[in-house]
Formats: sequence, C-alpha cells, structure tokens
Amino acid sequence: MDTNTAERLPARVRVGYSLGSLATGAFGTVPGLLLLPYLTDSLAVPAVAAGLLVLLPKAWDVFFNPVAGRISDRTVSRWGPRRPYLLFGGIALAITFAGLFAGPRSGSPWLDAGYVAVVFLLCATAFAFFQVPYNALPAELTTSPIERTRLTAWRIAALAIAILVSGAGAPAVRTAAGYPTMGFAVGLLILVGVFAVVFGVAGARQAEPLPSVSNWRETVAAVRACRPFRLMLAAFVIQAVGIGTLLAGVDYLARIALNDKGLQSVLFVAFVGPALLVMPLCQWVAGRYGKRVGYIGASLVFAVAVAGLLAARTVPVAVVIASAALAGVGYAGLQVFPLALLPDLISAEEQRTGQVRAGLFAGVWTAGETLGLALGPALYGLVLAFGGYVSTADAVVTQPPSAVTAVVLGVGLVPAVFVLAGLPLLRRKIWEGLA
Repeated sequence: MDTNTAERLPARVRVGYSLGSLATGAFGTVPGLLLLPYLTDSLAVPAVAAGLLVLLPKAWDVFFNPVAGRISDRTVSRWGPRRPYLLFGGIALAITFAGLFAGPRSGSPWLDAGYVAVVFLLCATAFAFFQVPYNALPAELTTSPIERTRLTAWRIAALAIAILVSGAGAPAVRTAAGYPTMGFAVGLLILVGVFAVVFGVAGARQAEPLPSVSNWRETVAAVRACRPFRLMLAAFVIQAVGIGTLLAGVDYLARIALNDKGLQSVLFVAFVGPALLVMPLCQWVAGRYGKRVGYIGASLVFAVAVAGLLAARTVPVAVVIASAALAGVGYAGLQVFPLALLPDLISAEEQRTGQVRAGLFAGVWTAGETLGLALGPALYGLVLAFGGYVSTADAVVTQPPSAVTAVVLGVGLVPAVFVLAGLPLLRRKIWEGLA
C-alpha cells in the first residue's frame, strides 16, 4: 500500500485544521496593522513609546510560548494533549482581543497606553495557549511529509483568507464604526477559527504518550541538540522582523506617502491575494525541488518585490500595487515552506531521541515568530521617529519630508534587508534528508 495514500487525511480534518488560521491570521495581522496607528494617531502616544508598547507584551511570549508547549506535551486527556488548549485558549483570545481596542479613552495618553499594554499581554498569553498546540498538530496528525506539505498549503490558503478578511476588513470597519466595533468583529472571526479547528480534528490521530522535557534547562538542551531546527528558526525570526515591518507600514504608505487612505485595503488585498493562487505551485516546487529550495526562492522573490516599493512616490499607483502582489507571491512561500519543514524536523528529532518534541518545538517556534513580528512594528516606529514623524490625536497634520521618506524606507528597504539576511542560514549540508 502507498504510504502517502494511506496517510492521506480526511477532508474534514484538513478543512478544520486549516480554518484555525482564521484565528492565527486575525491576531497576527490586525495588531501589526492597526495597533501602532491606534496608539500614535488616536491615543496620541509618541511613536517610540507606541512601538515599544506593541513589542513588550509580545516579547513575553519569548518566555511563555515554550512553557505552553511543555504543558501541552505533558497533558493527558480524552481530547488528546492539544484540543483543550485550542478551545479554552482560543476563547480567551477572542474575548481579550475584543477588549484591546475598547479602552476607557481617559484623555491621558499614558493611562490609555497602559490599558493597551495590559490587555495586549493577556491577548499574547491566550494566543500562546492556542497557537502552540496548533503548530504542533501537523507532526501528530500524519507521518507523511507529502501530506504535511498539503496540510500546510491548505492552512496557508486559509491564512490568506484570514489576512484578506481581517487586513482589508478591519480598517474598513474602523473607518465606518470605530476601533471598538472593529475589535469586536475580529474577536468573532477568531471564535470561528477556534471552533473550526477544535471540532475539525476531533477523532484524528493523536500523539503517542512519550517522555518530554520538564524544565528550562532541558528545553534549552533539546533545542541546542537539533541544529537544523535552530538554523531554520533563526532564519524565520529574522525574516519575520522584515514581514512585521512591512505590515506595520502599509497604513502609513497609503495615508502618508500616497495620500490615499483608501489604498490601504487595496494594497493589502494585492499582497495577500496571491497566496490563494500559488498554493498548488508551492506544493509542486516542494515535490520537484524540495522545501528548502522553495524557501530560498520565495525569499528572493519577496525581497525583490518589496524593494520595488522604494519608488512608490515616483511610479504610478498600479506599479505599487503590482509590487505588492509580487511580494505576496514570495510571502506565501515564506509561510508554506518553513511550516512544512517544521513537522519533518519534529518527527526526525522525536525518532532520534524517543521523546515528544512537537509542543516544545512548536512553542519555541511560536515564540520566535511572535517576537519577530512584534519587533517589526517596533522597528518601524523607530524609523518613523528618526524621520521626525508627528503623532497626533485624530488630527490632520502635514508630515515633514523626512517623515515621508522614513515611511517609504520602512516598507521597502528594511523588509528586503531582513528577508535576505536569513538566507545564509539555509545551507544545503544542514538540510540533507529533510529538504
């Protein structure tokens, strides 16, 4: 019997698992897109302080995500080790997210910023309990590398839908009804993803109970012992900084550099939409050339495309949109290939050690991803500050030319540099037998 045929997952499991990306995509997109403008342009928080507020609550995940992974690895229940955390962590995430943009608006920028920081910390904690088990599932749902790539492709396609809906819809809802209504609507979208994955994977293959790490010392030792995981994680985190910077800058690019707030949704659709179309291409590249080669190719496409945004103020808007679409093709690959490699690395290490690694590695991976995406807006805030960007409270001001230049550099040069910086870590000899 063909192993890959025998391992083929039911459509219910694939669809249910992939729809969990509605939750991860919404939380990964909307704060990076709107939280910095909310702080600087609605609460009048200075740009540097706003960037730090976006960073610090998520930086908590660097510590906590591996803990959440260890907890889920060591959990024994009739639902398996992952589903209880997917359900209750996901519900908590939806509730806290709805409260993130519904603060008291006291009139004091620092009091309002403090509320945002506390609620964002709670969001990050709840998200850890959802996303870490979610990232651990592919290594446990199937042992087939081909099926894992297929499952990841479905997941990224759903992620593209989530980013389109939340990335294009959230700014529109904000404009029409305000930030609190937008936060509530995104919270409902998160709940849809939570229930879809919890019930979609019910009855699917569960992890075999095995020993796991029990403390930080063992966690660090386990990560150090798997060099391919460390290298891929480092590459992914470095590149996530660039992606986070781009996401944070889309709103500013449309409003400040192109003088058209309505272009924000157009640019977002152009950036994310291609992911729905190139999933079959990603699967073909993975099967024909390997996942590592696909990862490198996607990085190059993304870097070249975002570098084209440096000319955003001198070329027709159609060219800017085309550059965003090409960047979206690269972005799709930057999601599919590393996430398809991750369960292969986990399985290989579990076979080598005889210990559970799914939750642990997923926790460390999620911590790195969260940190990278949080560093992006913080870095963009610094770029704006160096450019002399003027923060306001719902007022229209004319930004100095240096601030406009900073807006463009932050979405063009910075993301390209960071994505290219991850490539030296993907050397061939490290990946033999895996990619």
